Amino acid sequence: MKVVIAPDSYKESLTAKEVCNAIETGFRRVFPDAEYHSVPVADGGEGTVQSLVDATNGKLVEVELTGPLGNPVLAFYGILGDDSNTAVIEMAAASGLHHVPPLYRDPKNTTSFGTGELITLALNTGVKRLIIGLGGSATNDGGIGMMAALGVRFLDQNGQSVPLNGQGLHQIESIDISHLNPKLNECELLIASDVDNPLCGELGASAIFGPQKGATSADVEYLDNGLQHYSNKIEQCLQVSVAQTKGSGAAGGMGAAFMAFTRAVIKPGITVVLEAVDLISKMENTDLVLTGEGRIDEQTVHGKTPMGVAQLAKQFSIPVIGIAGCLGKNHQVVYECGIDAVFAATPRALSLDEALEHASENVTNLAENIANLWRLQY
Repeated sequence: MKVVIAPDSYKESLTAKEVCNAIETGFRRVFPDAEYHSVPVADGGEGTVQSLVDATNGKLVEVELTGPLGNPVLAFYGILGDDSNTAVIEMAAASGLHHVPPLYRDPKNTTSFGTGELITLALNTGVKRLIIGLGGSATNDGGIGMMAALGVRFLDQNGQSVPLNGQGLHQIESIDISHLNPKLNECELLIASDVDNPLCGELGASAIFGPQKGATSADVEYLDNGLQHYSNKIEQCLQVSVAQTKGSGAAGGMGAAFMAFTRAVIKPGITVVLEAVDLISKMENTDLVLTGEGRIDEQTVHGKTPMGVAQLAKQFSIPVIGIAGCLGKNHQVVYECGIDAVFAATPRALSLDEALEHASENVTNLAENIANLWRLQY
């Protein structure tokens, strides 16, 4: 029997690799001689770098750089093990909301400069392919901080550099790309994002994502006006239209920056990750696929890891079972989209702390129970 294990991480509890190990341990208690293929997966958001590093036996590189508030933060990027020419980055590692204490959250003041530094460091290793996950941003600067770190100059009416944050967007009068890092054109850029919001307007970056970053209603209008001004200058200087382009509003407008200043290709996060780990090659002659995430609910069908894995498995008519820390509202919708059964690992009523502390043990025990059920058909 061949079993493919391809879960996401359980947030704040287990990495995707740890989930793989727990599931395999439980299944081996019942099927010790089965053939197991463990592939840690993510959907392009938090945990993507760790999952791809683990799945390919790559390496994680920790660095200190500029955080969203301009202070030093510890961040990281990954180099894939099966392809040392590929680096993977989560923009949140450098410019994420978790770097900003709640009392200081104000997207008028935060910058994506650190993400540009992170990209520069990865490019300097000589990689020819760069995977960048968008999500968890603390910023609403349209990516001007990131692009400034990569050599673009955003100038005011006096020819001086503007502040590299949400406030600086209003002051841009010209854009100088003559010093843009040439390594960007020598490297394939693949952007993982599940956000299709435009840059501006009622569905734009400021209106939809600004409040969770600390923006007031007045801030939202101010920031949206800034992004509209920025998009006008991009169109004027670069002849590229980004204001209403799908995906341009991702990560506080970072999507727009990639569209305007690079040749990046933007794809759904789970698609990027599944291609990177080459999960499809593991599916041949597979009898069962086990996937999961911390909570399986009605949102799972919207581009989350279990759904991406299930849809790939269904191309080969392979049964798919989901293993979650818990099951949420309307989780049954996953049955219509490729997952055949789902189970929660919590064996009884537990506090959150207990559930997190005993997550590995509970997942292992659940996997053993599922294996015993699976054995009934033999």
